[in-house]
Amino acid sequence: MAQVLIRQLDDRVLAALKARARAQGVSLEQSLRDLLTAAAQDGDSLRAELARLRATTPAAGRSLDVAALIREDRDSR
Repeated sequence: MAQVLIRQLDDRVLAALKARARAQGVSLEQSLRDLLTAAAQDGDSLRAELARLRATTPAAGRSLDVAALIREDRDSR
């Protein structure tokens, strides 16, 4: 298992994290482990959702030059 050291953490942040762990009835270490694990999984689920949306985009929409469309709209005003 890996270890991480976080330097220069604001005292208020640490106090809030300790209070959160205490409220959950777990150690600070376990609470931080849970938070980091959830954050990593959120990134995975976001990537999966983006891949799903990409797969449902019609082929015609994949080749659009979005920057050109924005520029065209901006220039028409």
